[in-house]
Order: sequence, then C-alpha cells, then structure tokens
Amino acid sequence: MDISIQHSFLPHTDAEASLAFYRDVLGFEVRNDVGYGDMRWITVAPTGQDAPSIVLSPPAADPGITEDERRTIAEMMAKGTYATVVLSSPDVDATFEKIQATGAEVIQEPIDQPYGVRDCAFRDPAGNHVRINQAG
Repeated sequence: MDISIQHSFLPHTDAEASLAFYRDVLGFEVRNDVGYGDMRWITVAPTGQDAPSIVLSPPAADPGITEDERRTIAEMMAKGTYATVVLSSPDVDATFEKIQATGAEVIQEPIDQPYGVRDCAFRDPAGNHVRINQAG
C-alpha cells in the first residue's frame, strides 16, 4: 500500500485567532478558507509543503454530535485536553524563543525528554496542545 497523510483536523473556537496563530506566529500559509453559515474551515500548512496540512475546523460541526457531546468537547478544549498536533523544527530552542516572544501560551519550555526527543509545547488560541520536536 501507498498511503500518506493529507489533512489532520484541529478544532477552533475563534477562526481569526487561530488563523493569526498558525499564519502569523508559526508562519504557515493559508491553503483554503471556506465558510458555511456561521462556520469556517481554514486549511494551513508550512510554507512550501504540499502535505500534510491542518484543517482548523468548528469543533462540533458534525450533525450527529449531541448537545452533551458538544459540552464535553468544549470543556476538554478549555482544559487543553481535546486535541494535539506534533510539529518539528531543526532548532527547537530558537523556534521556542520566537513563538514565546509573540505571547503564545507556553505549556513546556524546551527540554530533553527521557525518550530521546528535545521538545517544547504551547497552546493555540482554542486550547489545542501544540508540541514541537527537534528534527533530527
């Protein structure tokens, strides 16, 4: 089989705030921006990278989700336990400094993990866990 990752979805609670974080803070480019009623899906990816991309989406757009599930999703997003994306950078320390300087919420400063990875972590405006590993 020849399978690759095309898109991954992260929820947003404020499309403009999420767009500002992924475009202006992380330097991703916008690939698509689609609205439907009061909902908005924004596809972003690192500049020059065809795939995979991240689709920033309304958290409970699925019509099959119940009101109780919507509340649970909103509660988990508020705590930062609903969604995670792991990115990589050739220099996690320099990347951390640039992102921290924008005022982004720091979860973890750069550290060497016992499992062999150096990484740091932030929360995006929707509360998603954004972890950045040192590429290498």
